[in-house]
Order: sequence, then C-alpha cells, then structure tokens
Amino acid sequence: MPEDMSEQAQEIYGILIEMAITHGMSVIYAIVILLVGFWFATRTKNLVVRSMRKSKKIDETIIIFAGSIVRYLVIIFTVMAVLDQFGVETTSLIALIGAAGLAIGFALQGTLSNIAAGVMLLFFRPFKVGQYVDIGGTAGTVRGIGLFTTEMDAGDNVRIIVPNANIWGASIKNFSHNKTRRVQIDIGIGYGDDIKKALKVAVSVCKKDKRVHQDPAPMAWVAGLGASSVDLLVRAWCDAADLRNVKSDLTQAIKEAYDKEGIEIPYPQTVIHQAN
Repeated sequence: MPEDMSEQAQEIYGILIEMAITHGMSVIYAIVILLVGFWFATRTKNLVVRSMRKSKKIDETIIIFAGSIVRYLVIIFTVMAVLDQFGVETTSLIALIGAAGLAIGFALQGTLSNIAAGVMLLFFRPFKVGQYVDIGGTAGTVRGIGLFTTEMDAGDNVRIIVPNANIWGASIKNFSHNKTRRVQIDIGIGYGDDIKKALKVAVSVCKKDKRVHQDPAPMAWVAGLGASSVDLLVRAWCDAADLRNVKSDLTQAIKEAYDKEGIEIPYPQTVIHQAN
C-alpha cells in the first residue's frame, strides 16, 4: 500500500508540475492583465470625470454616473481578456451571459424599469439635487438621484424615497427651475368700498417692496363678485428664493394699508331681510 500511494503521489506531483509549466505563464499574464486593467479603469474614470467637469453645463450627478459606467466597461473587457488567456471561448460566454440576462430581466422587470428611469432622469435632468419639486402630488427638496430611487425631504423634514419608475411616469412640477416666480394674493373688499382705490392701494404696496420686480410690473384687478365681497386678484413677480416671504409680507402690508384707508375686508356673512 505505501508503495502504491508513493507512486500515486509521484504521478499527481508530475501532473501538477506539468500544469504549472503549461499554464504558469497564462496565470502570470492573467494577473498582469487584471492589475493593468483595474489601474486603467480607474485612470479612465478619472479622465472622463475631469473632462466633463470642465463644462459648467453638465450636472455633477451625470459626471459621477458616466465615470462609473466607463470604469465598469473597462473592467468587463479586462475580465474577458483574462478568460481568453485560459482558452475560454468569450463568444459563447457572451451568448450565455445574454441568455442569463434575458431571464433575469423578466424576473426583475420592476427593478430594471427603475434603472432605465434613473438613467433617463440623469440625462434629461427634469430636476437637480437641491431643487424643490412636486412629483405626482409628492412635494419636497431633492437630496439624491440614484439608479433605483430618488430621495427627497418634505417641508417637515421627512425623508421620502420614490422609485424612479414612478417619477418618470408622473407629472413633475419644478418650483426651483426658473429664477423668478409670480406672487398671487386673493383679497376681498366690501361691496360699499371704492374698487379703484382698493386696486391702486394694492399695486402701490407691491411697488414699495424692493424685492418685487418692476418688469413685469405689479397688477391688480377684479376677479369676481363673491357672496360677501368683491374679489380682487393681486399679482407681482420676485426672485424664486423670496417667494414665500414676499407673499406673506405683501399680504400683511395690503391688509394694514386697507385698514389705514378705511377699506373693509369682510368675513363671510349672510344678510337676512325681513319683509313687513
């Protein structure tokens, strides 16, 4: 038995030596290709990122995404080159991966649709990080755009995570896209008040606020006749960042100006006339 085991060990040892001689250089070449490939992938990614950052028109989110895609493509070609060193038929491997990808695609349709929507959002950029948007009734400030989901913070600082597929298929309101926004204030005055005077006072209040743009100029007109008041509509333009404060301040200033001028802002009421 010991002699048989010794002969078997020598035979295995001989096979290992033969394999080392036959495939040793292939292993060394494969290691070198891997090291060079990963180094080149990182260098290519950094080159793409630096080149894209020279343009002020390209969003940082797209730059990072494009750099990652380039790196992964180089790594894929590197792995294929390594397999080629060991005689693996890469054409058959690609066909196998394609078939497996098709099967996985059917199983993960929802996930893949989120990825596709994420790519569309990154390239078409209907909104950017830091902008305030309303997506299908969900409003908040965008904090991050990923391949699968988009993260938003609501006004009460609640984190909202929305699948990208839901975003791409919904109507998007971007409140931060334009630099200027229109302020609209609805005011009601009494039926016995001077309408022309009320309109003039409202426009005058708007023009006195330095944050209000003079082009287009502030405007006011009669919007309708309500049950208890004559309804006026006041509009003015300001910087988008000042919208909330300007609307609040103008509403207060118009109310105070009307009080000073003796113009009534009536509350809902019902007048009953009794016939004799």
